[in-house]
Amino acid sequence: MTDKKKINKNLRRLQRVKTWQLLIVLLLAGFVAATFLRLNNIGMAQRRDAVLAADETGDNEITQNRLYDLQRYVSAHMNTDMGNGLYLESAYKRDVQTAYEIAAVDTNPNGNIYKKAQEVCAPQFTHWSQAYIQCTTVELAKYPAAGDLVSSANLPRADAYRHVFVSPLWSPDFAGLSVLFFGIVVFMILVRLLGVLILRLLLKKHNTTI
Repeated sequence: MTDKKKINKNLRRLQRVKTWQLLIVLLLAGFVAATFLRLNNIGMAQRRDAVLAADETGDNEITQNRLYDLQRYVSAHMNTDMGNGLYLESAYKRDVQTAYEIAAVDTNPNGNIYKKAQEVCAPQFTHWSQAYIQCTTVELAKYPAAGDLVSSANLPRADAYRHVFVSPLWSPDFAGLSVLFFGIVVFMILVRLLGVLILRLLLKKHNTTI
């Protein structure tokens, strides 16, 4: 009889909090967690755009500062994955152009053949790419001694201008805490359902043994 009373007492305790009540809390926690996760991603996108804007201005110091801000934000906030990363296209374009110009200065009787090649290729492409470089190389090859220019130009590696920062799986910010609370609510629901099931089975077993 004593065991049966204890089982019924524990069962009533678990049943004080209804499952539907916990489900409502779970929905609210899920909404809050999704909102904060979205805000984290928006924060990353804003800082990424700031890096690209600084890169277009050509100020390397500002670009490096923006990159540092982006790296610090991504490394401290979950759900800030950058996908394929960030490519500093403008910086790469400037450095390639500088490399060609250095190699072209006073090395060809036709004058600055890189500038001439650029005048042909630049209108054909909306952005800097490998196709643009290939077009430039083809145009340079039309001039005497251009082969020396192409081979002597110290072109930068394109992958050196790609930046990828890794975000943590969980972070102790609003998003992380809300996700943690969501997980706790899920755990509570599972524990309650399992507890009620076990107590009812024990009660049923107790009744059959009487």
